[in-house]
Amino acid sequence: MRALLLLCLLAIGHTKVYKPVKITDFMKNYDIMMEDWEWDDDDDKDDDDDYDDDDDCPASCRCSPGVVQCSDKGLISVPEKIPEDTVMIDLQNNDITDIKEDDFKGLHRLYGLFLIKNKISKIHPKAFRNMDNLKLLYLSYNLLTEIPANLPPNVLELRFHENNINRIQRDAFKGLRKLHVLELGANPLANSGIEMGAFNGLSSLYIGIAEAKLTAVPKDFPSSITELSLDYNKISKVEVEDFIRYKNLQRLGLGFNHIRSVENGSFASIPNIREIHLDHNRLKKVPPGLNSLRYLQVIYLHRNKIGYVGINDFCPTSANVKKNQYTAISLFANPVKYWSIQPVTFRCVTGRRGIQLGNFRK
Repeated sequence: MRALLLLCLLAIGHTKVYKPVKITDFMKNYDIMMEDWEWDDDDDKDDDDDYDDDDDCPASCRCSPGVVQCSDKGLISVPEKIPEDTVMIDLQNNDITDIKEDDFKGLHRLYGLFLIKNKISKIHPKAFRNMDNLKLLYLSYNLLTEIPANLPPNVLELRFHENNINRIQRDAFKGLRKLHVLELGANPLANSGIEMGAFNGLSSLYIGIAEAKLTAVPKDFPSSITELSLDYNKISKVEVEDFIRYKNLQRLGLGFNHIRSVENGSFASIPNIREIHLDHNRLKKVPPGLNSLRYLQVIYLHRNKIGYVGINDFCPTSANVKKNQYTAISLFANPVKYWSIQPVTFRCVTGRRGIQLGNFRK
């Protein structure tokens, strides 16, 4: 269940264009409600019949048991009279500018809070107090310049995609030991803006800082991460010390950077890696050490400047070393002449469909 939840959350996070989250489908499809929550799954009812517009529902909102939906209402502040038994609040696509101290007071059962696409630039330090059940906090597409203080202690997923965050202070995520997903992509965040100790106390599985201003792989992420997305940055090289802390890493995204070289031994410290994205860079040769990665299945190297591929660049010389066969190797849009590559080069690939070659076109 934990793995399924993570995959579902990551699928949402990898979309670049704002797409509203449909709360009812989210709850039904992924079964992430609180254990004592029961959903009335009556397919014969019309959606509008599920809502109760009584006096307990905030003005301009629609309510059903445990769910308050106030998206696309032009709200400039969090509405009052939110029922205390609310599990999910949908405030997407409004004009809310700040979150006040008592906006969510008394909502101790709250599981998901969706504040995507507002104009929030300020969050009171006590806004999330006593929200021990909050697991999903979406603050993407807002105007935040730094990470809010005193985040909910048991949150599983935090999303700050496309804000104005240019600094992550020390201990910004302290105490969030259950966090699975941290999305910080599309912020003007440079390496100098990440203070040493910024990720203290985290044990995240996924961290995403794509579409930022990074010029090197940050060295201070939690050692627990299994997926790291640094695509669409300005990273120019990969060095040996870049991944020493991340021994559990299984998926690495470095596509659409300025990488010209990968230092020999850089991947030796991530022996469990399954998937590496190095497409749309400036590499002139296949990165060294790929043939020693026993579990590597996917390597994207298309749209680089690779002019030669050796017979041992991908596969080990001993057949017993490789535990997982490759399912995808992409080399198209490189200057290497595909007919010059020896067939034995791909001896550890599942089949011809796993190899993507083609003529180099300027």
